Amino acid sequence: MKTDNFKKHTSNNPLKKLFIYNFFGIILKLLKNLKVESVLDVGCGEGFTLNKLSENKIGKIYEGIDYSREAIAIGKKLYPNLDLKQGDVYKLPYKDESFDLVICSEVLEHLEEPEKGLRELIRVSKKYLLLSVPNEPLFYFFNYTQWGKDIGHINKWTFLGFKRFIQKENLKIISFRTPFPWTVVLIKK
Repeated sequence: MKTDNFKKHTSNNPLKKLFIYNFFGIILKLLKNLKVESVLDVGCGEGFTLNKLSENKIGKIYEGIDYSREAIAIGKKLYPNLDLKQGDVYKLPYKDESFDLVICSEVLEHLEEPEKGLRELIRVSKKYLLLSVPNEPLFYFFNYTQWGKDIGHINKWTFLGFKRFIQKENLKIISFRTPFPWTVVLIKK
């Protein structure tokens, strides 16, 4: 069986491919000039984002953690060069400030306690955080992967609402982008 995330990233639908291409284009542009050695992707799914960073030589050490055992199993087959493991965003098995860059893409909207999840991401980050969430209500109206299906989003942020959510933690926002239909934020710790 394939996960929804796997289907999204491997779709032949030209519109889906365009959205994913634009999303990765923004992320790579934001990260290309950062001096990072170690990268942790929390909610890494099958490792698609970490693989893009590896291909573009952003970082040297790539670790990923995801709640889904199925996604991790698929990712280990797709990308054996990545260190992927099953785990919990609320209890990351790392010391404080373990990674130069911590990525959390398409996860916070699923959490019952997003503030707790964000604090854990901050804890393990040494320098930078890259966060992305669906830009609501645009994502809902133009959801290209699950039209008409409950996709488990507990939290729905507009781009300004997500900015306010982040600012509660007194983080320094370096860049704030909205590649349709997402919000992407780069933060310096």
